Amino acid sequence: MAYEQIAVRRDGSVVTITLNRPDKLNAMTGVMSDELLEVFTSVRDDDDARAIVVTGAGRGFCAGQDLTEFESAYRAGERPDIREHLEQSYHRLIPVVVSTPKPVIAAVNGVAAGAGVSLAAACDIRIAAEEARFTQAFVKIGLIPDSGGTWLLPRIIGYARALELSITGEVIDAETALEIGLVNRVVDGDALEDEVSGLAARLAAMPTAAIGETKALLRGAALLDLEAALHAEAEAQARMGQTDDHLEGVVAFAEKREPRFRGR
Repeated sequence: MAYEQIAVRRDGSVVTITLNRPDKLNAMTGVMSDELLEVFTSVRDDDDARAIVVTGAGRGFCAGQDLTEFESAYRAGERPDIREHLEQSYHRLIPVVVSTPKPVIAAVNGVAAGAGVSLAAACDIRIAAEEARFTQAFVKIGLIPDSGGTWLLPRIIGYARALELSITGEVIDAETALEIGLVNRVVDGDALEDEVSGLAARLAAMPTAAIGETKALLRGAALLDLEAALHAEAEAQARMGQTDDHLEGVVAFAEKREPRFRGR
């Protein structure tokens, strides 16, 4: 399928989604949000797609919301209905990215600002190029973090760091992002694609059903006490114990060979 503002490529069982507005640093629009939602919705139920990569074209990952969509209204002194915009865009997209049962990697190739930070944070693993930059820019235009930023960032970097970045709008470089845990690793920009491709291929070859359950358990554990978490683990483990991948993993271990997982 042809898209207007994203590009989608499949390499075996790895699907790469590229935000494709390089002249605008891949700033988010309603069209881009809808296209991302469509791809994630279709890929999450595609058994042949076992890992997902999200990146940006050109020198930016995602510069956040494209404010030019509302510029004429602002210049006329109007106040756009931001609630409606959020409910029609990020409130639909971000939960689908977070809950996707496949491993999702953000290849942060350049600037990630505002909603771009949230999109990266919604992914499971973030690998940044050395030239990547991050900023919660909302406060600079008199707004609060949205697109899931108030939920995602504290869970990744902790309350104090999330609050500091959110109320100062500070721009941090890739190494600082690594130090505070916002990204998992930093690589030379020229090596980013190979680094991410290698990781995506490894994850795609793993028991992705178990990865999906692990994601859901860790996401939900913050709302549970220990006893409830133990119960949730037992229920999930019972389901995993019935999968072909579990049987294959045990037999492969006994036969001293590499397992051939199929994600079911």
